[in-house]
Amino acid sequence: MCRYVKAGLVLLCAAMLLCGCGRDGGQLQAGDDAALPSVAADSSYLGFDVSEYGCREEVVRSGEFFSTILVKAGMSAGDAYALSEECGEVFDVRTLRKGNPYQVYYACGPDSLASSSPSYLVYWQDRINGYVFACSAPFGARKVSRPVSVERKFADVTISASLWNDMLDAGVSPLLILSLSDIYAWTVDFFGLQKGDRFRVYYDEKICDGQTVSVDTIRYAVFTHGGEDFPAVMFNQGDGGNIYWNEKGESMRKAFLKAPLHYSRISSGFSYARRHPITRRVQPHTGVDYAAPRGTPVVSIGDGTVTSCRYEGAGGNVVRIRHNSVYSTAYLHLSKYGPGIRAGKRVKQGDVIGYVGSTGRSTGPHLDFRVWKNGSPVNPLKMESPPAEPLAEHNRAAFGAVCRQYGDLLAAREAVPVAESILKNL
Repeated sequence: MCRYVKAGLVLLCAAMLLCGCGRDGGQLQAGDDAALPSVAADSSYLGFDVSEYGCREEVVRSGEFFSTILVKAGMSAGDAYALSEECGEVFDVRTLRKGNPYQVYYACGPDSLASSSPSYLVYWQDRINGYVFACSAPFGARKVSRPVSVERKFADVTISASLWNDMLDAGVSPLLILSLSDIYAWTVDFFGLQKGDRFRVYYDEKICDGQTVSVDTIRYAVFTHGGEDFPAVMFNQGDGGNIYWNEKGESMRKAFLKAPLHYSRISSGFSYARRHPITRRVQPHTGVDYAAPRGTPVVSIGDGTVTSCRYEGAGGNVVRIRHNSVYSTAYLHLSKYGPGIRAGKRVKQGDVIGYVGSTGRSTGPHLDFRVWKNGSPVNPLKMESPPAEPLAEHNRAAFGAVCRQYGDLLAAREAVPVAESILKNL
């Protein structure tokens, strides 16, 4: 039997597993420090039966090349060169990445000991995609993918500490946060979630080798805040545009994002009487400070034109954007500007216009974000944004049916705990 180490942080799992040669006999063992993925029980997608081979698991080391890996596995220098040349149209050997896992398979002989020359090498580009290399003539390579299944799931998470930790405590993949933040970006301030806020979500999850690969599609969600529900319904009109709507058929996509960067905290709010942390003088702070690591991407909250991109003394590196005849925004203390950002540049909502820094008069890395409406400063956290184009009239009946379907599912799920509680008290 062949022993190998299952992937650590690379695949969010670590365990010692056994890989069979199909007979009793000698062992091939990976290095103790190898961080490796397992081969699924059903490995037919590789194109050969792994039970007939001995297996050694490794990771690409610093300074290693494709040819040196092949030679280390037991191929002659000539054969390693021939395979490298043959696989050129399928795999670019220059894309080999340090830390990525690979498996070497050796044929088992009559005495049950594995051959010293490899039959196959399998290199994993990521958790799903990899390449199988035939290490004996005729040499060749082909791309393979691990089987991925899709499961429909439901999550019910109430905020008690932080959305991330509460997701983990509820047994839900935190990857769901990314999808929720995309859908609710124009409705929910993810920097201002409060204790008692609640998310109920029907979603699809992609599973590979028992591990969550991605939260593929959110079908229906309800965010509850202050006793008010904010539903988000997936409904594709087939026009290549928006696919998420509220219960009124209004697009969840608004004219502006709620915040210009992801996952941080508010270190200073909008105030006309704030004591400046450096000068100690009381002066207006007509913006919101988002504390975030240096280099965090900062995006434009809406379509517009860059009116200024320069160093402004106390404000440091600043990008200013005019969105329309009413609204304009500014992004202060940037470490550097986004690619191609300059005065006169047209930007779209979500375009990276800079990166968090601490330039100008600043006590640490953060973004000072400001909004003006008709020339007067407004609190970004309280700014309302009109919805985009509503649902097409001819789709309203079908949309209503989808809303009722998920509404009934949610109501039935809510009724179950109530019924159980009543039975316990009888």
